[in-house]
Amino acid sequence: MELRHLLTFKAIVEQGGFKNAAEHLGYAQSSVTVHIKELEEELGKPLFDRLGRKVFLTNYGTRFLPYTTKIIDLHNEAIESINLDEVPRGNLVIGVSELITQYRIPSLFMEYKKRYPNVSLSLKSLESEDISSAIRNGKIDLALVLEKSDWFEKELHIEKIKDELIVLISPIDNKSTSDTILFTEEGCSYKSMFENYLREKRIEVKDTLSFSSLEAIKQCVMYGIGISMLPYFSVKEELDSQKINGQFMKLNETENSTFLVYHKNKQLSLAIQSMISLIKDHSLLWN
Repeated sequence: MELRHLLTFKAIVEQGGFKNAAEHLGYAQSSVTVHIKELEEELGKPLFDRLGRKVFLTNYGTRFLPYTTKIIDLHNEAIESINLDEVPRGNLVIGVSELITQYRIPSLFMEYKKRYPNVSLSLKSLESEDISSAIRNGKIDLALVLEKSDWFEKELHIEKIKDELIVLISPIDNKSTSDTILFTEEGCSYKSMFENYLREKRIEVKDTLSFSSLEAIKQCVMYGIGISMLPYFSVKEELDSQKINGQFMKLNETENSTFLVYHKNKQLSLAIQSMISLIKDHSLLWN
């Protein structure tokens, strides 16, 4: 039983005849006639009495009409239900590097939740997580991470959002000796880049301290305990207020970028698409 046959049957009843129904539906009258003939053959009963130029519902047609209406209404409900996805909804898990979480996520998430209240948003730190594995195993839908600019994973869609400036920070009064190194925690890309930089420059390291807190690193630099290497956006305020000194690093080996990442085979829901779009909008304002 084809939906178009039911729509034609209902239109004939509502429009008062085959000719009017054909005009209403945009069909040739012969097509309307064929639709009803095929429907009557399928049901094995006549739906209309043809009396001259007028048609009337038979008893079978009268009994069949409310079911036709229910089927058409149910079809329309199903279409409307599918189209509800035009409004982002569902669950969305975002994996984010810790540095981005502290400085760029609050305003991004606040705006997203305001725009799309039907999406349940979750945040997962990626500092101790293998990004490729987390995406491949479905632990996260989308990732926003800091990695070296040449980062590549064959299974992932990796889109560079912004090249990041890197700053070697030191105390404002220069009382610190450069042989005390303040590292970010293990697994952070800035730790490995700083280590490479120290080796390349053959800088003698006497003491090393590792911190999970970026604020702790900056406070230690301010107090003259040592030096560190951090992304510019995380120390911009302290540099502008002259609480610390900063030297921008230009070495290719220390280039870093923020990437938007998801699995190449991931079906991008409207919730994901909306988040991607908002991230790109916000990135235009990032330092």
